[in-house]
Amino acid sequence: MLKFIKHNMDTISGIEIYPIISLLIFFFFFVGLYTWVYTYKKEKITEMSNLPFSDEENNQPFNQ
Repeated sequence: MLKFIKHNMDTISGIEIYPIISLLIFFFFFVGLYTWVYTYKKEKITEMSNLPFSDEENNQPFNQ
């Protein structure tokens, strides 16, 4: 099965750039995600982690 796909891919000119582009997109996405997480404020992380424990009426999905 793979030899049929590989044979078709060999006949396409300029296809060798696509794996390089996909690797660069993958790499830059995760580097960007890492920098965003690393620079996120600790106070905001603490605030979001305590949201399930708050008793405010605005955070309850059902008013019972």
